Amino acid sequence: MERIALTVAAGDPRRLDQYLAGAVPGLSRSAAQRLIRDGSVQVNQAVVTRPAELLSSGDSVSALLPEPAKGRAVPAAVDLSIAYEDEWLIIVDKPAGLPVHPGAGHRADTLINGLLAIRPQIGSVGPDPERPGIVHRLDKDTSGLIVVAKTPEAFERLADIVKGRTILRRYTVLVWGRVTPEGGIIDAPIGRHPRRRQEQAITASGRPARTGYRVLRYLPTTSLLLCTLQTGRMHQIRVHLAAMGYPVVGDVAYGRKGFGLKRQFLHASYLAFDHPFTGERLETESPLPADLRAALHLAEEAS
Repeated sequence: MERIALTVAAGDPRRLDQYLAGAVPGLSRSAAQRLIRDGSVQVNQAVVTRPAELLSSGDSVSALLPEPAKGRAVPAAVDLSIAYEDEWLIIVDKPAGLPVHPGAGHRADTLINGLLAIRPQIGSVGPDPERPGIVHRLDKDTSGLIVVAKTPEAFERLADIVKGRTILRRYTVLVWGRVTPEGGIIDAPIGRHPRRRQEQAITASGRPARTGYRVLRYLPTTSLLLCTLQTGRMHQIRVHLAAMGYPVVGDVAYGRKGFGLKRQFLHASYLAFDHPFTGERLETESPLPADLRAALHLAEEAS
């Protein structure tokens, strides 16, 4: 069991069950209601058992959460686009909306479920049976290239490449505003947001995070960027660019919608590293998917 402590901020949902569901990653509203009715939630150090209890800004909320149940990922039919494959590894061009691995609300509709259906040997690769072969990740609504290990030895070597930061990961990004300077490195630590638990933030207690960027071209109200990850923190590019004052177009968590997008304009367009077995330089590129091309066309014509 894990106890979490939260502080209600202005603008947060007032109902206790709604607040918990929004503040705790992977917790549904029905699960939050069960926790409350079971006496596992306190408001201002007093147990509350009414899911409809109203909160005020500044209230302290704590909850005793059960450990999430884990199991082995199962094969399932998922449409996947393979950008590269050999006997050791596979690079998938992931569409937006597809989670990388099973989690809350997604048990059999993820990239890993799809890979297990066509490459079942991946199921025994790595220490986590829910995330076999995974050495780095992409957000569900971020499209583009991700590499997955097919053998235990490949997993170890690819994990070392990612940890040693010798893998080159570039993202094509559209942001609001005219970015200045035209290139540079954003160096700011990132950790969990102190109030909005599903988000990240720049915080002194966070882990080191560095993002390189350069402007590809300026559009009337936006800038098209190429960003390079020098570290791999959750939501890193989105948090860093928003902190600069140039949030990613379509990012409802750290910015705002635009140009008809239903997700953030963030695409993992380039992946390169020295092959862990052959030593040859492996480079893979992914073109912008249709929704981002359409949004970019609208951005070019904006006034």
